[in-house]
Parts: sequence; C-alpha cells; structure tokens
Amino acid sequence: MTKKYPESKTAQEPATAWVLTDGKAGDETQCLAVAEALGIEAERRRVAPRAPWSWVMPRFGLIDPREAPLRPGSPIAPPFPDLVIASGRRAVSYLARVKRDSFGRTFTVLLKDPRTGAKAADLIWVPEHDSLRGDNVIATASGPHRFSQARLDAARAAPRLEIATLPRPRVAVLIGGDSRNHRFTEEDIARLIAGLAQLAGDGAGLMITASRRTPPALAQALAGLAQNGPHLMWDGRGDNPMLDYLANADAVVVTADSANMVGEALASGRAVHVFHPSGGHRKFDAFLGAVSARNAVHPFPGPLKVTTCEPIDSTPVIAEAIRRRFAVHRAALASG
Repeated sequence: MTKKYPESKTAQEPATAWVLTDGKAGDETQCLAVAEALGIEAERRRVAPRAPWSWVMPRFGLIDPREAPLRPGSPIAPPFPDLVIASGRRAVSYLARVKRDSFGRTFTVLLKDPRTGAKAADLIWVPEHDSLRGDNVIATASGPHRFSQARLDAARAAPRLEIATLPRPRVAVLIGGDSRNHRFTEEDIARLIAGLAQLAGDGAGLMITASRRTPPALAQALAGLAQNGPHLMWDGRGDNPMLDYLANADAVVVTADSANMVGEALASGRAVHVFHPSGGHRKFDAFLGAVSARNAVHPFPGPLKVTTCEPIDSTPVIAEAIRRRFAVHRAALASG
C-alpha cells in the first residue's frame, strides 16, 4: 500500500521527511543526523542516475528520466513529504524536482554547496570555509553528526565495563584511511604508530576504531599495539563503539582524512589531536583552521592535552534553523 502523508498546510513542525542522497555514507549520515535532531524518523531515498545525466549533474537541473517521480521504482515517487534533507552532487537536481512537483509544498534542505547557487533549496548548510552565502544559507564551523550531546551524556554516565577498567588518561583513537586526497604511506604509518606507542608507554589506555578505508598495514600495526597493553580496538564486528569511546575519553586522536570524523571528535568536548597523513586539500585545511581558532584541535604526534572545552556541535544549530524556516514556509502556504 502506498504511504499517504498528512496534507496539512498549517503544521509548524515537519511530520514527514526524506533523506535524499546517492547512498554515499558520509552524506547520508549527515542528513540522518539532522533529521534525528528534528525528532523525525526520515525515509532513506537513494538516487542512482545513469550516464550521461550523472556526468552533468548538478548543472542544467536534469534527472535521469528513469527515476522521474511517476516512473516505477522512482526514488522520488510521491506522495511527497513535508521535508527533504539532501546531500551530494547527484541529489541536487532531484531535490529541485521534488520542490517543483510538490507545487512548493515540500520544504527542501541541502547540506553542502550545490555549486549551482543559493536558490538550489529553501535552506542550505555549508561549512564556514565555503564561500556560498545568502539569506537562506547557514554556515557553521563543523558539520552535522549523529553523536548528540544527549547520547554522549548517556554513554558517559554508564560506560561499558571494558572501558571503565581502562587506565587513565583514556584516549579515543579514530582512524580513517586512504581517500581521494590523502594516502597513508609507510612513513606515515610508522609516525602514527610511534606517537600512539608513546601515549601507551606513558600509561594511557587507548580505545581504537578503524574504518573500511584503513590500509591493511596500518590496521595490523594498530591491532598489534592494542594487544600489547590494556587497550581496546574494535574488530569490525557489531556496532562501532566510537560513541562510547568519545564519551569516555580524556582526549582524542583523529586522522585528518575525514572532516566528518573530526567533527564527531569535536562534539566530545575533549581536546582533539589531529594526525595528518600524506596529501591534503585546501578546504580541509580551511576547516581545521576555523576550529583551531577556537583552540579545539592540536597536532599529533605531540604533547597530550586532557583539558575539556565547549563541544563544537553544529547539528542542533542546523536543526533549529530548519524549524524556524519551515514554520515561515508553512505560514506562507496557509496564507495562500
């Protein structure tokens, strides 16, 4: 049976929502984080445009005709929801199509610069280091994430036994891996492991998580380090314990290949130590510069800082901006 959404034009809070992406994990996670901060259980909708349409997106506002709203299996099939939160280059044109085909009823939110201007959505979020600005653009130092302060507080209040028994300081170690702009060379791996070994030698308890992008050589070195002391390392089975690690850390070490991961670390309210593998990108450097100005990040390897600081958490800020704009949008619909 086709789901039918409420059609009220007067509700001041969105009741239904989609998260619209091409399935890229980082984009989808950020969208889900905003939906959760709004208190909405959003449907995941994933676009998969074929060539040549995917080649020109988001220019020209075209979508793959196979995925048009009235085609079987369309990711944007009606009924349309109150709110769509989208992210990623391939989702931009689909978001505009929803806006058009819902006759303006659906409120559209886009995370990150669409490269087509500020008219791409009703509300756009960008990191502060991006240049896009406008009346409907909100810019914050870090991006949205799913580690809310309430979730962190709950995990801190009732730590897992294996975490509670670790020696202090406890250091959460968040490891990414090779990406389009970063590579972990043999020298990088040796430098990172040496820095972590120094922390362990000084008595710290390490709580390590790696990712699917982590090079095998680095993963093996991390596992060896974890086995040689009172440390923890997630083996990839079950849920990632990153939330529990961050909540109960006295300090954080994170690799500089993922802005999302650094943003999650900044929400902990602990000093964040950033390790730079080979490569880099000017936008990532600008992001780190913005948060460094708040004295929230420190170099790694380097002296371990265990001071607390005000969490940098942009997710509730973005959610509140959506609430305000959505209320104005619905009031305008109601007045005709």
